[in-house]
Amino acid sequence: MDLASKTTAELDVLAGELQQDYDRLRGRNIGIDMTRGKPAPEQLDLSKGLLETVTLDDCFGEDGTDYRNYGIIDGIPEAKRLFAEYMEVTPGEIIVGGSASLTMMYDTLASAVLFGMPGGESPWKDQKSAKFLCPVPGYDRHFTICEKLGLEMINIDMDNDGPDMDAVEAAVKDDPSVKGMWCVPKYSNPSGATYTDAVVDRLAAMPVAAGDFRVIWDNAYAAHHLGSGPAKLKNLLQACKDAGNPDRVLMFGSTSKISLAGAGVAMLAASKTNIDDALEKMFVSTIGPDKINQLRHVRFFGDVAGIAVHMDKLAAILAPKFAVVDEILEHRLGGKGIATWTKPEGGYFVSVDVMDGCATEVVRLAGAAGVKVVPAGGTFPYGKDPRDRNIRLAPSMPSIDENRDALEVFCTCVELACADKLRAEK
Repeated sequence: MDLASKTTAELDVLAGELQQDYDRLRGRNIGIDMTRGKPAPEQLDLSKGLLETVTLDDCFGEDGTDYRNYGIIDGIPEAKRLFAEYMEVTPGEIIVGGSASLTMMYDTLASAVLFGMPGGESPWKDQKSAKFLCPVPGYDRHFTICEKLGLEMINIDMDNDGPDMDAVEAAVKDDPSVKGMWCVPKYSNPSGATYTDAVVDRLAAMPVAAGDFRVIWDNAYAAHHLGSGPAKLKNLLQACKDAGNPDRVLMFGSTSKISLAGAGVAMLAASKTNIDDALEKMFVSTIGPDKINQLRHVRFFGDVAGIAVHMDKLAAILAPKFAVVDEILEHRLGGKGIATWTKPEGGYFVSVDVMDGCATEVVRLAGAAGVKVVPAGGTFPYGKDPRDRNIRLAPSMPSIDENRDALEVFCTCVELACADKLRAEK
């Protein structure tokens, strides 16, 4: 029954019952962390073979190069071929780097602030202002990068097929201070949405006022399906080439949630102009990546088919956890008019929208009862959700039983916070 249709007396009774349930759950002293999409130990165990693929007498490249030494800042040839195919580009359009794509994204934007970007007239720091478009809800680390670098952020609402492109096109058309846009195009963080071909084509072809405008295409979940196979996503770099804007996009990826989270391989794919620019800037800061790690990833996966087989195994671990989350959300909150949530086919998150003005209280109640989630507002720039309603859940790290326990607490907190708000409004 829709809670809003209940009388004040009925809400008073319900709130009392929910408070008793909450006190009981709080007394269990559980401690479950759903703040981040960390791989569970059984996921990491699938990659233990990585540690056995390279030996002391077998750490050389196909041409005999000793990968224990310095050099090759754009990545070893074997890794460039494998991950170029993974990213749907040519080996000449990719840099294979260290373990974190987030580091590559930060370095890319920091260097744009300090030194500029091809197509621009000056470093971003020397211009009156520099702004970034941020689809919301979105990835908090993207927003932290912008805030740290002094890039003003502009909210763009996310739809089921991607960002609101009317708003995007209006923002970039006449304002040269809009320098870029964040995108998590497949199984978006946290909504799980995948951009449609129409959205990709509009991003590639739209008129922009800034010659150094860049789409930061963080394709972190390119292969992270939950059992139905990877969703189809049009290649934005190719779309940009077709539209006559080859330098518009910088595409990032990594194996951080595919292999070992702290010891994966990150990559940047882009036009030759952008790759040359990135390598020129990287030359100052590095004498080469961890080539042994790149080599062991190549040997462990073999080819993109090997990556696909591995992702099927990961999906078998993750899918039941997401199913439990959806099952309990539906059982506890379905039809009550106080929450909606996503049903992702991939990625690492479930996005929940509760009644306006309730997310902060839900997060507080859940934390006090031993269930940690990302702070309310964490999926928006500056930590400010204008409607105070969005909450991101990360089911990957907890076990199935822990997800059940966490969701029982979470749903009780949602009902209690919303019932109290409705009582105050009547």
